[in-house]
Amino acid sequence: MAAASYFLFAAFLALLASHAIASDPSPLQDFCVADMHSPVRVNGFVCKDPMAVNAEDFFMAANLDKPRDTKMSKVGSNVTLVNVMKLPGLNTLGISLARIDYAPLGENPPHTHPRATEILTVLEGTLYVGFVTSNTDNGNKLFTKVLNKGDVFVFPEGLIHFQFNPVHDKPAVALAALSSQNPGVITIANAVFGSKPPISDDVLAKAFQVQKGTIDWLQAQFWENNHY
Repeated sequence: MAAASYFLFAAFLALLASHAIASDPSPLQDFCVADMHSPVRVNGFVCKDPMAVNAEDFFMAANLDKPRDTKMSKVGSNVTLVNVMKLPGLNTLGISLARIDYAPLGENPPHTHPRATEILTVLEGTLYVGFVTSNTDNGNKLFTKVLNKGDVFVFPEGLIHFQFNPVHDKPAVALAALSSQNPGVITIANAVFGSKPPISDDVLAKAFQVQKGTIDWLQAQFWENNHY
């Protein structure tokens, strides 16, 4: 009898635990095309009436086969993102992609995607890529690799990473897939030195262990966005 009671008690605890960690699957229907005109605000976008959905909601003439202009970029790169804001059919599907063009010696500077892991495929050229781990007792470890055409590299969600074209006379192109309909991007230099209003130079001088004049100079630069 005691064994049976113990078994029932254990089963009850397991049932409680399963409910504690359970969550609804996503998506809960075939699709949930984003209704960009809805005044309702949710974590994502409200679903468009399924009866009003058509093939155009899942299509975008993105021209990702066409080279992008990198000459206007101070960092020598151009990121063309296809996310839910540009393709409403991506809503709730947990995926997006980007084409990245690199000028010779161009880079996609250190940045993070707060909501997505990224897998990068080199389509043309050579890239030096890497990411940095979060803080540990032994500091922040850097993982780097030189990639050539056809190579693939993964950047874990939320970690600072970069790509650089080390070749001085040839451009490079990559295609990235991201595990979020809206991965977001935080370009480190832009966020730290180009925020509006600016972060106090007292705060940044202490953080970077430099003179305030150095911080003031950095904050005076034009920190452009290479994501389009």
